[in-house]
Amino acid sequence: MNQMLNTMQNKYIDGKAIAESVLKEVKADVDDMKTQGIEPCLAVILVGEDAASQVYVQHKVAKAKQVGIRSLEFRFNQDSTTTELLSKIDQLNQDPSVHGILVQLPLPPQIDDTQILHKIDPLKDVDGFHRENVGGLSQGQCVLAPCTPMGCLRLLHETLGSDLSGLHAVIIGRSNIVGKPMAALLLQQHCSVTVVHSRSKHLAETCQMADILVATVGQPKLVKADWIKPNAVVIDVGINRMTVDNQSRLVGDVDFEDVLPIAQAITPVPGGVGPMTIAYLMKNTLAAARMQSL
Repeated sequence: MNQMLNTMQNKYIDGKAIAESVLKEVKADVDDMKTQGIEPCLAVILVGEDAASQVYVQHKVAKAKQVGIRSLEFRFNQDSTTTELLSKIDQLNQDPSVHGILVQLPLPPQIDDTQILHKIDPLKDVDGFHRENVGGLSQGQCVLAPCTPMGCLRLLHETLGSDLSGLHAVIIGRSNIVGKPMAALLLQQHCSVTVVHSRSKHLAETCQMADILVATVGQPKLVKADWIKPNAVVIDVGINRMTVDNQSRLVGDVDFEDVLPIAQAITPVPGGVGPMTIAYLMKNTLAAARMQSL
């Protein structure tokens, strides 16, 4: 029984541990950059009193401190306008001491988030959401890419090695934040990539062909064991809150317990992809500082 339990646990992709490795790499590079007279700086804009957003911002600021990145916080009232945010972003764009700008999403409904995200200087767009970075990523250019897909790619390299050539990757979900950039990154790794979504036919059958399955659709426990090719690597990006046995808990888009015996390796929720997203925000801030110092 203990041997079986250890075997199952060895299938866990430990996002927390890998994220700490990334943060150590970033800290070493930040320390080196400071010896050259450059102090990487991240500016975070938070609008309103959304509890989850405030927690996310606290985590980001804490990780910035951990790796030696200077952080600035700018808080706006819930009823703030698009014009007010655009003005602040313009100031930060013009400030050479600020290397990264992040606007915490979601924004209140009266604010045009497209205008806001595209106002950020692409070289300071550490979320990787600006149209120039999105387009550059699709063309295989060296740009600031979204943090979650970059974190997922690192998890895949840690699990499968540096060469992903020829593997078939299936991505469930076509969002601009994860699904589409994940596809672009895996194409750069010479994978064969299929993207499926809510209107795709034969969804389970397509997933059964995947060597790599990335679930990022926002439906709790959607992916079952019979969707999984034996020994596939499963990256679960989903974060969903469910009531199980009268207790609230976080679950992913993958039915973890069902899929675990089939998969070669799988990310747990929580503790898988989540820590990697913040780690790669720090890595993007460092990359932004480097690009701006050239």
